[in-house]
Amino acid sequence: MSMNGKKMVVLLTGAAMVSAVAVFSGAWGYVSGLQIKPEGQLVSGSETAVDLDLLSQIEAAAAKSRIEPVDARVDSVWKAIPGYNGLEIDIEATYQAASSKKRKAGEAIPYVYRQIPAKVTLHDLGDQPIYRGNPNKPMVSLMINVAWGNEFLVPMLDTLDAENVKTTFFLDGSWLKKNPELAGEILKRGHEVENHAYTHPNMSRLSRDRAELEIAKTQELLKESLGVENKWFAPPSGDFNQQTVSIAHARGLKTVLWTLDTVDWKHPAPDAVVQKISTKVEPGFLILMHPTDSSSQALKGMIDGIRAKGLEIGTVSQTLSPERIMPKGS
Repeated sequence: MSMNGKKMVVLLTGAAMVSAVAVFSGAWGYVSGLQIKPEGQLVSGSETAVDLDLLSQIEAAAAKSRIEPVDARVDSVWKAIPGYNGLEIDIEATYQAASSKKRKAGEAIPYVYRQIPAKVTLHDLGDQPIYRGNPNKPMVSLMINVAWGNEFLVPMLDTLDAENVKTTFFLDGSWLKKNPELAGEILKRGHEVENHAYTHPNMSRLSRDRAELEIAKTQELLKESLGVENKWFAPPSGDFNQQTVSIAHARGLKTVLWTLDTVDWKHPAPDAVVQKISTKVEPGFLILMHPTDSSSQALKGMIDGIRAKGLEIGTVSQTLSPERIMPKGS
């Protein structure tokens, strides 16, 4: 074989190897346009040389760092537990980001990540109650049930604003009917507003028709007075039965309870509330509160204690979502 022939074999072999890597990694778009120039360089269709070493580094990091998604499931104790998306390096996007700028020797590769969706979600579990988020998700939510306590609502909203925290208020329908401006203020400040029945009854003791009326009346009022598309239902006093869950589910609502209770209706010392929450809170917890003197005074300390454990605070929708908390800068 002539020298030119040998060179061509080497080049074709190299191109095939790069193509194989690209197919495996998902980076085919970067090397599918490889051409062999007379001088023996491997280039893309856009005349850009392919950095095999960089591609290899990204591929190795992707294989090592991939995190598999966690499917939603029904637990014997916690009932419905939401799923949590997985995480992987987007090889094509990372290669593009890393090669589009001149990196100095030893400079970190700017990895780009993408989520791997969980295959089973809360929606797939049917009419099951929910007590907590996925324990792999470092986020918690403050569930603030409102049927009374107007004097403490604005101070609590001011604290949440100061701490840049958004959370979920579950409104009793009869309270909402009397206090549309205050409810509107909660919504205006960026919080989630949801369903806490209409007259704060023990749902398990109601007939099917009355139970449906309690949920439907507040659901309709949320839409009419605030323009809110209701997604969650929190049974008053945590009292419910399967009929309650099924009625809510038929109306497109998930029934949500709590993981950790401040018991603020007993007016404990604010320091005791802060200590309890800071000590016991874990990833995925839903923390029950009301607009009371105890919770109003404890709120700042609770937020500090939660954050000290490396946990973010979000709405119920955010905490129960399978959406992953992404790495900073991704």
